[in-house]
Amino acid sequence: MDASEITAVVLTRDEERNLPRAITSLPHGCEILVLDAGSTDRTVEFARGAGARVIERAWTDFVDARRFALAQVTTPWTLVLDADEALDDRLRDAISALDPDRGGYIVRRTTYYRGKPMRMWSGEPLLRLVRTGSARVEARPASGGDAALHERLVGDGETGELPGTLLHFSYPDATAYRSKFARYTGIEARGRAFSFARALAATLLVPARFASNLVRRGALLDGPRGWTVAWYSALYPAVVAWKCRS
Repeated sequence: MDASEITAVVLTRDEERNLPRAITSLPHGCEILVLDAGSTDRTVEFARGAGARVIERAWTDFVDARRFALAQVTTPWTLVLDADEALDDRLRDAISALDPDRGGYIVRRTTYYRGKPMRMWSGEPLLRLVRTGSARVEARPASGGDAALHERLVGDGETGELPGTLLHFSYPDATAYRSKFARYTGIEARGRAFSFARALAATLLVPARFASNLVRRGALLDGPRGWTVAWYSALYPAVVAWKCRS
């Protein structure tokens, strides 16, 4: 596939730390569209310097922003990339060598915590490379409800899968992880009504979820980093459920 047939779409706000890594990981010659939500750092300056088309737009929510950005693409193919993600060499080469015969392609994402890949966050399948206009954006809040969060591309056609890994550097340190945890649980809580029974049930399930994360999903083998991720992931639905009271 000629890289000029692809537009990589990236949402940003104060991403000067992450955006250079994301952009430099793309196939050479790929078009880049950055939708910026009012950055106060050098995000926009870097994006324009890297040749990206930058649209500045007030923030609404993740789903609306992603839909707006995808509607601006004019190339035959669209690649969705978060600012804190990067293609590894194998994935980048696979896209460049692709002879497309499907409507879209799934990639496997591995998320890092404090500089290390987490076993329980490895191999997540995500539809990210699609024929422009052939996929829709849907919210997938982790604990249910209708919050415009954890948006995913959904396509109706046949998909393939690309080799390589999409690297996700979302949590450089514990502070960033706790901050994002608090923010996302708050957003999800605003998307559903409070139910005491649901909150109690979610709380009672925390030990079982923690044990499953440790053993079945392999977090035990990642040491203290993995145990932290396993614990907070187990807590997530309960925290959302109780925050619904606010």
